[in-house]
Order: sequence, then structure tokens, then C-alpha cells
Amino acid sequence: MQKKCYAVMGNPVEHSLSPFIHQAFARQVKIELIYEKININLPDFAAQVRDFFRAGGNGLNITLPCKQQAFTLAHIATQRCQTAKAANTLWMQNGALHADNTDGIGLIRDLQRHMDVENKKILLLGAGGAARGIIGNLLAANPARFVIANRTFAKAEMLSLEFPLLKPLHFNELDEGFDLIINSTAASLEGSNIALPPVVFSTKPLCYDLAYQAHGQTPFVMWAVAQQCEGRDGLGMLVEQAAEAFYIWHGVKPATKTVLEELRSRQVQRLQ
Repeated sequence: MQKKCYAVMGNPVEHSLSPFIHQAFARQVKIELIYEKININLPDFAAQVRDFFRAGGNGLNITLPCKQQAFTLAHIATQRCQTAKAANTLWMQNGALHADNTDGIGLIRDLQRHMDVENKKILLLGAGGAARGIIGNLLAANPARFVIANRTFAKAEMLSLEFPLLKPLHFNELDEGFDLIINSTAASLEGSNIALPPVVFSTKPLCYDLAYQAHGQTPFVMWAVAQQCEGRDGLGMLVEQAAEAFYIWHGVKPATKTVLEELRSRQVQRLQ
């Protein structure tokens, strides 16, 4: 029987861990598949998606900077995908391109390893596409307060118009402590940090970076630890969102614990 073909598509994808993760899931459940990396030029993205499925491809994971464009290509999108206005999982069904966004549920499942979000005070840093992909699931977890802060206040304000339970602020307006701080900005990817008032760390929040590094920790996580707070990167979220995509495609829920442990081990080994 011919192996089914999947891929991660974006730019860059050279260092993507998705092939390792999906192959590990496939071995668990005795599924044989091919999982590739496809680097794209943004103007050619729609054509490359079309060509992948016309050639018999079965499913795509979409990464930066293509998630919002992927959403616009879909004929049918799930509710959480419509809320995010961005897609990270595509598949064909009955001749129609379907789209979902598994980022938010991936974040929540990883957060559950460390805390219960219900009735907690959340600070979300950043108001771009990464933030949009997780807001719906975070709101569904019933936080006590949800502040979104961005360097450009207008962007945070626009999101709050769409999600009225969000309180938009500029970074320099933050004047309270939180239980959970989530970094959705590109600061860690750029090797920099965000200037936050010390008061936000006064309650020793869990500091969660959506970004991750193949070796060691992100600047945001290291900065959080320097403030004597617990810091976590987005590697667990990556594994959990991949597990949800795997379930969408194959109808089987893979175990994530051992896969995450293997990736953590590799993270440490690269430092030695």
C-alpha cells in the first residue's frame, strides 16, 4: 500500500521538528507515512498548496509566515480556525480544502502540565497572528482577568474589539502582577527581550514563551528565571498541537509525553 504523504510548509522550515514528531507518532500507532519539509516563497504559497494536494498529498502543517493566508485558501474551516483567522492544519476531504488551527488547544494542553488557567490573571504579550491563534482557547479556560499588551497599542485595541473580554494596554501601562505571562511576540526569535515593569513579576507568575530553541532556552525564559519566576518554552505546545493535527488526519490520539521527553533530551544534549 502506498504511504500517505504529509509535510510542513513555510519559510524557513529547515530546522522544523514536525517531521520527527509526526514520524514518532506514526510509529506508536503503526502507521506508515512520509513527512517532508517544503520551503516556500510567499507569493507562490497558494500554488504550492494546490500542487501538493493535486500530486496526492494528504495533509499539510502550515507555519510562519503563511498561517493567515492558509485560512483564506480553505473552503471549510473549523470554528476555532475561524476565530483565529489563521490555519496551521490543512487536508482535502470530498474535493474541498479543510482548515483547522490547533495552536490554541496545543497551548492549553501543555499549560495543564504546569497550572490550571481557570480564575487566573493572564498577561499576553503581543497582538499579532500568534496571539490571535491562542486567544479563543485561553478565554474558553475562564481566566479571572485577561490583559493583552503590545508595543503598538492600536493592534491590542483592535483585538479587544473582536474579543471584548480582553483588556488592551501598552507595555508601559502595566501596573499589576499576574499568574501567567505568555510571550507571543517575535522577541525571542530575534534574540531580544521586552522591557516590562518589574511589578508584573511581583506575584512570581509562570512565564510561557510560544517560541522554543533547538538548544537551550529562549531569551524570554532565561529572563523570567532571572526574575525568580518559572519559565517554560513552547516545545510542549509544539508537540501538543502536532498531536491534535495527527488526530485530525488519522483519527488516533498519539501519546505526547515520550516524544516531548525525547525532544527535551536533545535540547540538553546540544548544549553539552
